[in-house]
Amino acid sequence: MDYIKPREVLNAMIESGENKAELSILQLLVRGSLGGAILACATTLAFTAAAQTGIPMVGAIIFPVGFVMIILLGLELVTGSFALIPLAVLEKKTTTKRMLNNYLWVIFGHLLGCAVYAVLYGLTITKMGTDMSHPMIQTLINTSEAKTIAYKNMGGDGMLLVIIKAMLCNWMVTLGAVMAMTSSSTSGKIIAMWLPILTFFGQGFEHTVVNMFVIPAGMMLGASVSFGDWWLWNGIPVLLGNFIGGVMFTGILFYLSQKSFKGSRLTPASDVSTGRGDSVVLEQVVLEKTI
Repeated sequence: MDYIKPREVLNAMIESGENKAELSILQLLVRGSLGGAILACATTLAFTAAAQTGIPMVGAIIFPVGFVMIILLGLELVTGSFALIPLAVLEKKTTTKRMLNNYLWVIFGHLLGCAVYAVLYGLTITKMGTDMSHPMIQTLINTSEAKTIAYKNMGGDGMLLVIIKAMLCNWMVTLGAVMAMTSSSTSGKIIAMWLPILTFFGQGFEHTVVNMFVIPAGMMLGASVSFGDWWLWNGIPVLLGNFIGGVMFTGILFYLSQKSFKGSRLTPASDVSTGRGDSVVLEQVVLEKTI
């Protein structure tokens, strides 16, 4: 049996958050750049599949290939870290400063990786800028405008809508990162993480890293979107919504569902698996009373 119990998954989440917070700036940049580029590549694959079949859900079924590559290779995806590193901070395994350092450099890496892929993909579908007839060009332009101008035209309701869609998105994305920890086998991890990623993409929710590719790619190809439109009506609110969804819906709520409040700390997974968790806490309480 390669299934890992939820309580042990929680310990793995905290350990993963701690490890991510300890990475060097160079590692964060490289892992973030690769993560952004791979997810951008998966996005164009999904768009292509949807266009070829005329069925958008086919694209959603295929899109998780990018997420799988990122997780299995141990690369960085800031949206997944939104649920992991805050738990390490909560358990005093790392600091808020280190958490923010991770987010800053990984986001910068994502922007770099997405930009490089956007340029290379743009040159590919336009045949080095000589042919604008490829159907993916209009797809990227339309998607870029739908993710910015459409919200802008709605005013305050548009701002609230984009934040809500970002929250729902990262609830699923962070579940993908967590579900990968529920199995010790590669095949088990792939199947487990595939489910929530398909769920978010198939419903058109807002993911900040995907948008770091789609929106600027559309802008490069002629979308009527300004730099201000990108960040005011998508970039910043989607980052905020992704953070809220990840840290609250997955991180904190899963933490509360599995944490033992009998002692002063989270019972180690080894104690849980051997049934020693309660005895460890009892011994701690007895010792404190004796002292």
